[in-house]
Amino acid sequence: MEYFTTTSAASRRAADCVIVGVYERGRLGVGAADIDAASKGAIKRHLKSGDISGQLGRRTVLTDVAGVKAPRVAVVGLGKFSDFNITRYRRALGAVLQAISSSKSRQVLNSLTLEDVGGAGAYYLARHTAQAVGDALYRFTAMKSGRKAPLMPLKKVGMALAKRGDAARSMRGAEHGAAIVAGMSLAKELGNLPANVCTPSHIARTAQKLGRELKNVTTRILSETEMKRLGMHSLLSVTAGTKEPAKLIVMQYKGKPGTKPIVLVGKGVTFDSGGISLKPGPGMDEMKFDMCGASGVIGTLLAVAKLKLAINLNVVVPAVENLPSGIATKPGDIVKSMSGQTIEILNTDAEGRLILCDALTYARRFKPDTVIDVATLTGACVIALGHHRTAVMSKNDDLSADIVAAGISSDDRGWPMPLGNEWAAELKSNFADMANVGGREGGAITAGCFLSKFTEGLNWAHLDIAGTAWKSGKLKGATGRPVPMLTEYILGRCGALP
Repeated sequence: MEYFTTTSAASRRAADCVIVGVYERGRLGVGAADIDAASKGAIKRHLKSGDISGQLGRRTVLTDVAGVKAPRVAVVGLGKFSDFNITRYRRALGAVLQAISSSKSRQVLNSLTLEDVGGAGAYYLARHTAQAVGDALYRFTAMKSGRKAPLMPLKKVGMALAKRGDAARSMRGAEHGAAIVAGMSLAKELGNLPANVCTPSHIARTAQKLGRELKNVTTRILSETEMKRLGMHSLLSVTAGTKEPAKLIVMQYKGKPGTKPIVLVGKGVTFDSGGISLKPGPGMDEMKFDMCGASGVIGTLLAVAKLKLAINLNVVVPAVENLPSGIATKPGDIVKSMSGQTIEILNTDAEGRLILCDALTYARRFKPDTVIDVATLTGACVIALGHHRTAVMSKNDDLSADIVAAGISSDDRGWPMPLGNEWAAELKSNFADMANVGGREGGAITAGCFLSKFTEGLNWAHLDIAGTAWKSGKLKGATGRPVPMLTEYILGRCGALP
């Protein structure tokens, strides 16, 4: 996708389509006001007749508007003027892009960037424009047979500016947004693939391909034999019941040699049946998404590498299947982790923490500056936060605050949740150093407490993305989160934000 900036008025730009907005109570946005003046009241007439509405996301495409160079004017509702923010901006832009997706528009001018979007500047408006365009263009077609539906022909998107001085920041935002879109699209594609295709070996091959294609990126894949030699018996206990071999995927991006890396650890359970603690059948198909932590951290590395950021970033992905069989791990079994700590497995469906704990221990060898693990870890997190916010847990309040702030700026929001001994006490075991689950109450927090036992001395945070990594129902599919949040955090860490 090509992006450009312009200070031309909406009515004077010879694009295939111009996007303008109207607010509730008939208030016209900047671009809509210009179109209305040029057309001698066309926008207001359509508002009066009810053809156009200020309701958020309601869109209408007008053609051959008198006095306007563009053959199409796409008008979208922006909702209440005082409530218009970056979230509503993206909703409105996404809705209107869908409306024009079936047209032959190859070049579009987006005049919504002229609005007051909750104080967002040119950089973030452009970045969120690129992300909205990426979302609108994404289609999962890898498993479709026959003739595929035609893709939206859009090739160029212009961003209207009030002053030329904002052009550099705007183009930088578009560049960053495009890289985030690339990372999100990869995360979506891996997440949406079925588990009989996206196996641990498939994720490993994807990582190896990126290692060949991306500058300053190397990929190493550890086999089960190598993991056994390292003492990763907790990780290997999860994969005991399946024929698919586990893989430990290690990727390193070196953008600033001689400095300590940030390490992202992503849960890569390519299918989670629950093991012997078998899940109920309804909805089990969605357990192909249990590797979205893995796809999210690999997608983040792709975004960082595309931007050639001055930072070192490592990714560690424990990739496994969790299936029942005659040799599967059983409730009550005790395993020794790579750290030497022993774990009583009370529930084989609490498997994510069992692979992450060994991956976190492995991450120590990089002497990291910061470690962040990302996992679709607990249904309890969905109960606590729904499908809106990612849970953020850390014993370092500053790190937690930085990640939450990155979520706000990127519109990929998180919410801080506590860790403490009162929850960790739930993990006591009569027979091992700890159990892998506590009681039902505070399940997302006790899972975080379990992981914290393997991160002593590390600057560590845990992201539970169980509610945000995918959507169910009619819109079922991976979301690509938390690639925007993680990329924003890393952009801030290396001083690449304006």
